[in-house]
Amino acid sequence: MKRITLLLSLFAAALTMMAQPAKRITLEDIWSKGTFAPRGIQSIRSMQDGEHYCVLTRTGIDKYSYKSGEKEGTVCSFGNAVPAIEDYEFSADEQKILLSSGFEPIYRHSGVSDYYIYDMADGGFTKLTGGGKQRLTTLSPDGTKVAYVRDNNLYYMELEGLKEHQITSDGRMNAIINGTTDWVYEEEFAITQGFYWSPDSKRIAYYRFDESGVKEYTMQMWGELYPENYTYKYPKAGEDNSVVDIYIYSLDENRALRLNTGSENDQYLPRMQWTNDPNQLAFMRMNRLQNKMELLVANATTGKIRTLYTEEDKAYVEVPETWKFLADGKTFLLNSEKNGYNHLYLYNMEGQLIKQVTSGDYDVVEVCAIDEKAKRIYYTSHEHGAINKSLSMVEYGGKKTKTTCLNYTVDAMRQYLDGDELQALLVDNKYVAGTYAAKFSEGCKYYICIYSNANMPPIYTLHDSKGKLVKVLQDNAQLRQRMAEYGRERKEFGTLTTSEGIELNYYIIKPANFDENKQYPLFFYVYGGPGNQQVTNSYGYSDYYWFRMLAQKGYVVACFDGRGTGGRGADWKKVTYRNLGHYECIDAIEAAKWFGKKPWIDESRIGIFGWSFGGYLSSLCILKGNDVFKSAIAVAPVITWRYYDNIYTERFLQRPQENPDGYDNNSPLNFADRLKGNYLLVHGTGDDNVHFQNAADMVTALEKADKQFEFRIYPNKNHSIYGGNTRLNLYKLMTDFIERKL
Repeated sequence: MKRITLLLSLFAAALTMMAQPAKRITLEDIWSKGTFAPRGIQSIRSMQDGEHYCVLTRTGIDKYSYKSGEKEGTVCSFGNAVPAIEDYEFSADEQKILLSSGFEPIYRHSGVSDYYIYDMADGGFTKLTGGGKQRLTTLSPDGTKVAYVRDNNLYYMELEGLKEHQITSDGRMNAIINGTTDWVYEEEFAITQGFYWSPDSKRIAYYRFDESGVKEYTMQMWGELYPENYTYKYPKAGEDNSVVDIYIYSLDENRALRLNTGSENDQYLPRMQWTNDPNQLAFMRMNRLQNKMELLVANATTGKIRTLYTEEDKAYVEVPETWKFLADGKTFLLNSEKNGYNHLYLYNMEGQLIKQVTSGDYDVVEVCAIDEKAKRIYYTSHEHGAINKSLSMVEYGGKKTKTTCLNYTVDAMRQYLDGDELQALLVDNKYVAGTYAAKFSEGCKYYICIYSNANMPPIYTLHDSKGKLVKVLQDNAQLRQRMAEYGRERKEFGTLTTSEGIELNYYIIKPANFDENKQYPLFFYVYGGPGNQQVTNSYGYSDYYWFRMLAQKGYVVACFDGRGTGGRGADWKKVTYRNLGHYECIDAIEAAKWFGKKPWIDESRIGIFGWSFGGYLSSLCILKGNDVFKSAIAVAPVITWRYYDNIYTERFLQRPQENPDGYDNNSPLNFADRLKGNYLLVHGTGDDNVHFQNAADMVTALEKADKQFEFRIYPNKNHSIYGGNTRLNLYKLMTDFIERKL
């Protein structure tokens, strides 16, 4: 009887919860309160023994056991000795820890910080930045020195006695940069570290950028009685670049050797690293149009250079994210799209192919770790569909490679997902799809897996090298419960086929009380840039909840990945070469029409929103698709590719001198007179990436065409338009526009 009573009570409680209306998501939840912010594990670092790892907390650096997942102690307590620490690095012998604090951004990926050394022996902290904040401070491999950049010059310091040595002295703002990179290398080659210690700590290889011939762009910064001008070097499409050199500095000789990187100054040197031989420096060289890439090796003593590898493409060659010289000193690993998909290849040090390590009609995304002793490579890929990122291990030592999937099994995920959710994520009748990442221990005996899917926040789990679960470290259970309390609106994935027979991936978010017999307005989110993906089976934060909030207000929200996006091989991505915006706009209009034919979509109320490249595409769509889209929001859009930087733009369009139609045929400036719907244009005046100049010219074109539109300026804000209440203000603006105009 008691059991029946208990069951009835539980059933009644469940009915009560089901009867309660879902909480309404607010913009304050997303941008002010952090209601949906997931919990994570910060700055995971494996220790040299491969049996322990460390994580960063607000109070110190804690040490954990890989074998048990349990905390074993604290290796460094901050107390009041140092300000809030943001990152850390162990010396090779783990007797010292380099700490950074007080980061101040320069651009999106660069900044200056204060640095400290913590001595494990005496527990003392020593500040290294007495001369002011500096950049990129890095320990030497032997742990006795650090190198860093200050005021565009390169230095190193002996930790014993804190003796500073200045390597370069010609650094000057908007002229010469030593040891780091210029704006366009930072933004488009994703590189700010411009110096590298040799394995024996006796040399430092570094870049020198002469940007004196690069044209300048000036932004006015508002707030004072007389606004200040900020001027920096920005090479636009077709314009001159920095002249880049590589030097190798010998600490013993106090002398720098300049490498002869080629007779052509109009080229790129996007990567360099030391091989395992301290006398051999490897670097990449690309031509201006980026359709030829070479790996070269320089003798650090003589400067003699030999070519190790060359790759060419009729469109462009992506800078390899993986080029790893293995410890045997005889081989290196390289990723390439040369056979149609991004895969891993093993070469010897004469540049001869040993074997293709991965293969198939899918792209490898990232190499997580290499176990050279066992000859295993751990990597993520799109093997289970472009929207997913799976974790795998490949054994490359034998004549044939053997691949093992390390995704969670269905049984392992039953506690997190119900039957329908599991079925939707099932691959190979065994594994769970989604987005995986992994951080491995030294020696690859263990790894920490980070998994999420579109409707599930990240979980962190500890495993042995074969994938066996050791411990769940963080499962964000409270957030998952909170998500349920705020309604049942979720992403659903599908594919659509255009009138040209092109299949596009999409996701859709419907109102929780969706009724196929009703009609709903449709709100599209787009990006569409080359190699980018937005339709991914991964957890998103801000826009995901904003889209759910819009669904609660009665909108259907959708997103698609058109031609030119990533995850589907080189041909799919490179079809937009020399013609940016053409196929992307066609696919957006086709997707809108496809959804518009659904009986539950009001085809007279279709809107579109995008940021950056997405802002460019949403602008183009409201003009070229003026009979399809009722409203559009464009945030920080490129309006003409002639105004954007040369590395990005020329990679996909060549130079304006060679392909003027590619720059102009799909510029929104040339279609301003077609505007019929509602258009909201948003830009920050301090945008160093996509200049405010784009918005200004779009305003001029629309005014010239006698078109009405809405325009919001955010003074001094950069491309991300954030800081203080700015993001909240922006999303209130866009929500209000949608409710009024869609």
